[in-house]
Amino acid sequence: MPAKLVKIQARTDYVDEVYNILLDAISEGSIAPGTRIVQEEIAEQLSVSRSPVLQAFRLLKKDGLVEDAPGRGLQVTPLNVERVGHLYEFREALDGLAAKLAARRSVRLDKSLIANGRKAMRGDDIKAMVEADMAFHLAIYAASGNPLILENARLHWMHLRRVMGAVHQVVGQRKVVWDEHAAIADAIAAGDEELASRLSVLHVEAARANLVKHMSTNSEIAQATS
Repeated sequence: MPAKLVKIQARTDYVDEVYNILLDAISEGSIAPGTRIVQEEIAEQLSVSRSPVLQAFRLLKKDGLVEDAPGRGLQVTPLNVERVGHLYEFREALDGLAAKLAARRSVRLDKSLIANGRKAMRGDDIKAMVEADMAFHLAIYAASGNPLILENARLHWMHLRRVMGAVHQVVGQRKVVWDEHAAIADAIAAGDEELASRLSVLHVEAARANLVKHMSTNSEIAQATS
């Protein structure tokens, strides 16, 4: 006798959309670290019921992007200099390995990745800047041929992208970043494993030093880390 299953009620599920909108807002800094977020207010702004907002809040909390606020409710998790350092230590090892493996295969990355990145940096769209940066590095992870690299990277990029967003709010354009990206891409295409790995590690080390410096000294970001 077949099992009797409960009938699923027809409904429209907005959880993913709400989650992605809030993730973008947190990453771009339009919802700043430490900001209290209210279920009813978000639901009204997005013209959805409170249920998908509640589910999105739970996912964001699980990801560590929001936390319990003093008293009650939730707030965007403040940035933490120590955690940023840890994230970049992890990324340093991952990026170096990914570039080395991609160079071993002499992968030619899509030239549009660099072109789109340079174009984004000439504008003032922080989301576009961060997404272009992410697209370049994710392409290298995929080019490594090791699916575990890409899988592990995706676990941490949501935190890295909000740090990048916070710094872009203050620091602005970073032409040198895309010069470094271009050099890494050239080394990978040339099949130079050692150079590709070394340039990737140096790129991450410079990014970490720059981010930590600005998070520690800039008043806008420093307030968000307290």
